[in-house]
Amino acid sequence: MIEPRPSPVSAARRRTAIDALRRGAVPESGLDLLATGLDRFEAALDAELDGVASGSSVFKAVRGEYGSGKTFFTRWLGERAKQRNFAVAEMQVSETETPLHKLETVYRRLTERLSTPSFPPSALRPVVDAWFYALEEDALAAGADEDALGSAVEQLLADRLTEVSRHAPSFATALRGYRSALADGDEATASAVLAWLGGQPHVAATARRSAGVRGDLDHFGALGFLQGLLTVLRDSGHRGLFVVLDEVETLQRVRSDARDKALNALRQLIDELHSGRFPGLYLVITGTPAFFDGQQGVQRLPPLAQRLATDFTTDARFDNPRAVQLRLPGFTLDSLTGLGRTIRDLYASGAEAPDRIKAVADDAYIADLARAVGGALGGKVGVAPRLFLKKLVGDVLDRIDQFPDFDPRQHYRLTVDDGELTDLERNLAASASADDIDLEL
Repeated sequence: MIEPRPSPVSAARRRTAIDALRRGAVPESGLDLLATGLDRFEAALDAELDGVASGSSVFKAVRGEYGSGKTFFTRWLGERAKQRNFAVAEMQVSETETPLHKLETVYRRLTERLSTPSFPPSALRPVVDAWFYALEEDALAAGADEDALGSAVEQLLADRLTEVSRHAPSFATALRGYRSALADGDEATASAVLAWLGGQPHVAATARRSAGVRGDLDHFGALGFLQGLLTVLRDSGHRGLFVVLDEVETLQRVRSDARDKALNALRQLIDELHSGRFPGLYLVITGTPAFFDGQQGVQRLPPLAQRLATDFTTDARFDNPRAVQLRLPGFTLDSLTGLGRTIRDLYASGAEAPDRIKAVADDAYIADLARAVGGALGGKVGVAPRLFLKKLVGDVLDRIDQFPDFDPRQHYRLTVDDGELTDLERNLAASASADDIDLEL
């Protein structure tokens, strides 16, 4: 049973969450307003985040079928990380945009999507600028005068990046080049060098020569640059970096040679993380059970399978939230209905006639709508949350809010257009015609 939250919610947070649901998307923020059934994870995950903030590192794999809430879960956890002043980056693994076997591309996407509590993506430049400011403050606090400030900052830069420079000396070189270009008032070169530092290819040769770096970032250099980014984040006041690699199950559909390289890259990342190379990193991957258990996924590489092995033979109530894998059980009709009530109450709290919204879209109607959307998807309630919430907000609650005489029992019949479905939803809907589904009220 999900109870409405009594604490007041700001109009901006409410609007952000409701607008995303209206589009059929997972909200970027305000997920604590919608979270249901995640309280059993909170203590263990908060302890892990606190440990990472103190200099440890964590790898986590989240498994669940489509519609079980994996993206919601990782964004909810990312919000908790931001509350601890972590930087956050989320990216979807794909063969064309973010191939996992090319870590230089993964690093580039990470810097493109990097956000902090104060800055949206890409927050790389504000982070680097804050780092140099912190170095200057530290140099002045150590007694450096204005004339010696430049050399003192240079020495601090070298000291802080000593370990990074063993693996990726060009990271520190590029930072020096960026600072030098800014000092000379050459904004174009500074921007180009920072782009190179973020892993962008095809940076102008003149900018690279000016900074003293050459070529593009490669697969092996990416790990060194990630190590450097963690150092810069820590010294600029951030307590860690929370990274999500979403939908790794797409690896099952790539060429076998690329899949093998990607699985090995994942194993390498896990090993490097557990070796202590990346203090302050919380890395999460998400995937379907088929990816973790099938021969076209993790089981294809036995060393990776060993690292991710988790016992799921016991009752899900006793799953260990400290384990390397977390299982999301997915939605039932009852939990989907409960989520619908939570959304309705959140919507009503910002409406002009909240009592009318709760009366017209009462609990019984919410349950009927959830059942009908599940029926439109071949009875698969577990994959219905996205479409259900989109219909509830956009087709029902918005109309009740705007039209005083609108009654969904009389004036609304569920329809599902093929164009608003994902590929999986479309396949499921093929087994049931939405035109044949009525709300029996």
